[in-house]
Amino acid sequence: MDANENIIELIDVRKEFEDDTIAVDNFNLQVKKGEFVTFLGPSGCGKTTTLRMIAGFELPSSGQILLNGQDISKLPPNKRPVNTVFQKYALFPHLNVYENIAFGLRLKRTESTYVDKKGRTRIKKQKLDKSEIDRKVKKALEIVDLEGFEKRSVTTLSGGQQQRIAIARAIVNQPEILLLDEPLGALDLKMRKEMQIELKKMHRRLGITFIYVTHDQEEALTMSDKVVVINDGEIQQIGTPTEIYNEPVNTFVADFIGESNIFNGAVVGKLKVKFCGATFDCLDDFEINQLVDVVVRPEDIKICEPSKGQLKGKVISTVFKGVHYEITVSVGKFEIVIQSTSSAEVGTTIGMKIAPDGIHLMRKVYTVNKYDGVITKNNTVEFGDGEFDCDVTSLYKGSHLDEDGYLITANGEKLDLTGTEVTVEVDTHDIFMSDDKTAGGVTGNIISMIYKGDHYRYIVRTEENEEDYVLSCPDLWNTGDYVSLIIPREKIKLTLKATEENN
Repeated sequence: MDANENIIELIDVRKEFEDDTIAVDNFNLQVKKGEFVTFLGPSGCGKTTTLRMIAGFELPSSGQILLNGQDISKLPPNKRPVNTVFQKYALFPHLNVYENIAFGLRLKRTESTYVDKKGRTRIKKQKLDKSEIDRKVKKALEIVDLEGFEKRSVTTLSGGQQQRIAIARAIVNQPEILLLDEPLGALDLKMRKEMQIELKKMHRRLGITFIYVTHDQEEALTMSDKVVVINDGEIQQIGTPTEIYNEPVNTFVADFIGESNIFNGAVVGKLKVKFCGATFDCLDDFEINQLVDVVVRPEDIKICEPSKGQLKGKVISTVFKGVHYEITVSVGKFEIVIQSTSSAEVGTTIGMKIAPDGIHLMRKVYTVNKYDGVITKNNTVEFGDGEFDCDVTSLYKGSHLDEDGYLITANGEKLDLTGTEVTVEVDTHDIFMSDDKTAGGVTGNIISMIYKGDHYRYIVRTEENEEDYVLSCPDLWNTGDYVSLIIPREKIKLTLKATEENN
């Protein structure tokens, strides 16, 4: 096969479980022969489910999985040239190292053709002979650098050695693709770093395709040719480690991959952006007056004299991290994190310089919450799994409500708005959270939080239909908190659906 051809291709893959949970949606990916591809994302994002669909342990609800151009979406696991290494090694404790690796080979059957006495061509299945098994086992042990361990009990091995045996058992069958589901998760930090290097070496020696699952950003950046960042069952970005780190496409990727300062900004001129109260030169070309998210990595901020910086602020924290100091600076209402080899004393005022290539702009995804809604008989509005007080007179200029709750238009027409379909818009700054479950018009769990210099951006998801509310809040809450959402009636903007369609 040409090295540029795709060995695995996922086309519009979706996985929905029986409880209506959508684990993976709109998943499109091409993996080339010999690549080291990593699925990276938080727990529950769908990366392991995707890996299991490639392996055949789960079947996609829709879409296709192609292997060398052939649809294998419904093919059972034992018919796929794929082996999987799990976080729990699943070694047989009663077998020694040799027998653990040889186990699959002893079960394997190869087909051979022969001509019987009547001249007919026959196919028979036969076991691998002992010399072939021995050759393959020793080759696998050589690849994982455990020659001479054949007779050792697996229970006497360290975690790293057991992991290598699990990998040897997977590669001894010479799969076209090796799937690794957080295989280093059970190891301590030092061993994990060593095994990252060893896995990369094994990949080069074997020349087969690796698809690796992890939630560890450093692991993904260290080993991968291609990183697939996943959140909420969908691909957020695909790229090389350098592209993912230096050019994140949205705030989730920027926040999840490494340390980031993320700010709200606005483009104020050609290659000029304003954030934190100052204007900076940048390299990303956006339309003037466009609202953007600004990402500045802590290592791209240089400390200088207060009078020589584009920004200046007061140092509120300095922590030594081994190879650098992590310095937090207050700039008005904003907090900025710097990573520097030089320290800065708490309480002092410093200047900060940011070069154009240290500033990355992204299109702002969340500017306003927008929903389909309907007016109820109580002149409230239902949307997003909730019900809120609203000002229905805003739908008709010059209108008012009579004592029975009917709307009277400016020309005296009496309207019953019950069932009227509307579009609802709410600014992210106009939604407030409460731990009093009865205080708001809807409840849900916080599924995401990103700090943006002077506030946190939260996403709260409802349970019933998984509606999302995006809001800005200066207070710190925790991911997973169950909250109710309060929206002041005057902050709910209503628009008649019919009016929109006529326009």
